[in-house]
Amino acid sequence: MSGAFAGKVVLITGGARNLGRAMGTAFAAAGASIAINARSQRPELAETIAAIESAGGKAIPCIADITDRAAVDRMVAAILNRFGRLDILVNNAVTHATKPFLELSFADWRAPITVTLDGAFHCTQAVVPTMMRAGGGSIVNMGGLFGHMPIPNRAPTAAAKAGLAGLTRALALELAAHNINVNYVAPGPANTVRDGQFEFDIKRIPFGRFAEPAEIVATVMMLCGRDGRFVTGQTIHVNGGLFMNN
Repeated sequence: MSGAFAGKVVLITGGARNLGRAMGTAFAAAGASIAINARSQRPELAETIAAIESAGGKAIPCIADITDRAAVDRMVAAILNRFGRLDILVNNAVTHATKPFLELSFADWRAPITVTLDGAFHCTQAVVPTMMRAGGGSIVNMGGLFGHMPIPNRAPTAAAKAGLAGLTRALALELAAHNINVNYVAPGPANTVRDGQFEFDIKRIPFGRFAEPAEIVATVMMLCGRDGRFVTGQTIHVNGGLFMNN
């Protein structure tokens, strides 16, 4: 398969559905080989792999708990054994705790931070050495609205996403000498499948609608492609002007 990412290998954490699936299929359509991570084997993961392969792409499932460093190391080793390289990491895994702050248990508080922030730490530290040996790479940390503007009952997610933005800037500075760019994409509400109810006043978005997944994916791919190589340490909001309008 030819394309802008021909010969490249992409690891997407938390990639079984929604934005993860959209990113995987788009990168594959552009020629990349895809490793899709999920914590457990689920029908959504199989569907994502099948969608990529039916379009002529290459994809492998990577079952691993990214909060477990040993599991992450085994996952990266399996990707390298299968494809021989790893060029792009998208830290996309997330979990939410939706409660008023005073009702949070410590476990509620820790869960989003452990998955979002600790998971990004483990995965990034595991893949950077192979990127350095290859002469460069790209890392995109998927943030979100909650880390940058107040949303009730989302304190743990806000803390995790804000921490991820800080990690992005720190890594961008440290890894630039190795030709690795690191950026943070912060989507707003998008037309994806959600667990539980999500209510949002669409009138707050200047464009008057939710994002389509493809619009968010396009930003991620730009940052990982030839035209985005000189962009690093940035937080890019893809939310139809919502953050600006807050």
